[in-house]
Amino acid sequence: MDEEPVILLTNDDGIESVGFRALYDALEEVGDVTAVAPMSDQSAVGRAISSEVAVREYDLGYAVEGTPADCVVAGVESLVPDVDLVVAGCNRGANLGAYVLGRSGTVSAAVEATFFDVPAIAVSMYIPVREDAAFAEVEADYESYAEATGAARYLADEALGAGVFDCCDYLNVNAPVADWGPAEMVVTEPSRVYQMDAEREGETVTLHDRIWERMAEGDIPDPEGTDRRAVVDGKVSVSPLTAPHSCQHHDALDELADGYGAD
Repeated sequence: MDEEPVILLTNDDGIESVGFRALYDALEEVGDVTAVAPMSDQSAVGRAISSEVAVREYDLGYAVEGTPADCVVAGVESLVPDVDLVVAGCNRGANLGAYVLGRSGTVSAAVEATFFDVPAIAVSMYIPVREDAAFAEVEADYESYAEATGAARYLADEALGAGVFDCCDYLNVNAPVADWGPAEMVVTEPSRVYQMDAEREGETVTLHDRIWERMAEGDIPDPEGTDRRAVVDGKVSVSPLTAPHSCQHHDALDELADGYGAD
């Protein structure tokens, strides 16, 4: 693009999170950035939506008492006219694998943007911990986001003009913690490996994602070309994705539909 893109920046960790500020600063180098982000942590809310939200002016833009999807709708339709690109992040923790995409508030913000025909980038940083619950104990400082924000800055600057979004709706970007050297960027697809399980003890059932300890050990079943394999190998993963659900007609369901009410 000849002119700087107008960028709406949101997230799900909240407008005061370290990763959000790091990404805002990086994107300011390549675009006109306005923050429209949740006032508080909205992690893992998916595409939850509200009918009404309070909006407060903030030094970076706007803080919204709502979800990431609320922020995108309010931003695109009211607060930030003529948006060229929505960026969501930088999330503290990876958003990897097909089963995670619908849970993530970060990714869901990008998906929401695509329904307005606005291209989007979701950005997350992988933190190698052994259990998903351990994220709450991890303190990630501003500098640790440098790899993720550098990748986001590069894509925000180059992807629109390169025609990337002619072939996809949004990009899901996951980067390792910065190691003070540029990591290789690879194009991936979401892993389909799923290792959730549940254990009952009395009246409580504990849900656990077993993949996190395997990731921390580097021993994962994901094949080459997947997002999780790339990040565990220290690379920046970029998955080009589409938002609308696919629909495939087939004979078995067509026959059932034809037979409905026949008796």
